[in-house]
Amino acid sequence: MLRWIIFLVIFLILDLYAFQAFKTVSKNNWSHLSYWVISVLVVGNFVFNYYGFNRRDGFSHAHAYAFGFFIAILIPKMVLFLGMFAEDVFRVPLAIYRYFTEGDAAKGNYFAARRQFVSQIALGIAAIPLVSVLYGIYKGKYNFKVLKYTLTFEDLPNAFHGYKITQLSDIHSGSFDDIEKVKYAVNLVNEQQSDVILFTGDMVNNKAEEMHPYMDVFNKLQAKDGKFSVLGNHDYGDYVTWNSEAAKHQNLEDLKIIQKQIGFDLLLNESRFLEKDGERIALVGVENWGTGGFKQEGDLKQAASGIKKEDFKILMSHDPTHWEKVVIDDDYHYHLTLSGHTHGMQFGIEIPGWFKWSPAKWRYKYWAGIYEEMGQYINVNRGFGYLAFPGRVGMWPEITVIELKKGTSIT
Repeated sequence: MLRWIIFLVIFLILDLYAFQAFKTVSKNNWSHLSYWVISVLVVGNFVFNYYGFNRRDGFSHAHAYAFGFFIAILIPKMVLFLGMFAEDVFRVPLAIYRYFTEGDAAKGNYFAARRQFVSQIALGIAAIPLVSVLYGIYKGKYNFKVLKYTLTFEDLPNAFHGYKITQLSDIHSGSFDDIEKVKYAVNLVNEQQSDVILFTGDMVNNKAEEMHPYMDVFNKLQAKDGKFSVLGNHDYGDYVTWNSEAAKHQNLEDLKIIQKQIGFDLLLNESRFLEKDGERIALVGVENWGTGGFKQEGDLKQAASGIKKEDFKILMSHDPTHWEKVVIDDDYHYHLTLSGHTHGMQFGIEIPGWFKWSPAKWRYKYWAGIYEEMGQYINVNRGFGYLAFPGRVGMWPEITVIELKKGTSIT
């Protein structure tokens, strides 16, 4: 209870400061009332959904939208707070000076009026994140992008020159609220006509049953050499409370069955071979392995026990910290690793070929796109779905298409 009181007090202070900018620009009482009504409704809905949150019930769509709309007003109010506070850096010392120099002559009006142009600038800047977040909730979460890369390798088997891989990651089916948009994305995947589809984990948020409405949709994914998958940290059901360990275990077994039913060959610390014209490449899949408190079920040595050191290898590992901490230095030399997990934090700014930024970079060294270390590559997929925040801003849902070429450079 105390933490909620502290939260509300802090937010009220933030709100009162932000309202100063609004009041300086608009003198209309109805607009003032609207400001407070919207603020109370959004914050009230957030508190209603999260006060006494029960992990047994899990994270619902109502929780997601309560959080999303709260973020939509929080960031603009923080911008306004900073603008008004910056102005007070000058207003407060001036008020103190007037208090001591003018005394009673000032009749208690020591503070200079807020300057309208400062409030206008603050409101203009605050409008950018407000519009962006609302767009991200309304459309951005289904703004699927096909990102295409060509990677070249000297030791790629000749038969696999021009081989196309589609990577999907982080479906998080429990978050979806528009099945038609998901169908559109699946059709978009099939339009790529890749040789193989590789899914790198987090099919659900917590429970296998989240996939039930979407099984017929994802069952339509097609690739002539098959569909393969690995588990992500959310697939184990660790983020909700279960009636028993047996129930939790059964949930994971149910998810494994679902993956098989929709045509995925789930790799649990094991490998397969993709064969073409008498040549082959090794496909290795590990269970989740991550740093920072995430589950470490992945066993690279076990997964690679059936392949040879000289084989051309593609590794599927959900968390890119596995590549950073384990894979890069492994003497087997994994030519290409496919990961996801970060979502690019579902928020960022990208100008392809020029600039890429997200708060995710403060947590992960490898957080979105292609990276190369020691002659080995990783692609960190930004994710197909979304989690917690019901939207995406700048970090759009991703379908990755990687074409393998025999050569010496990356394009």
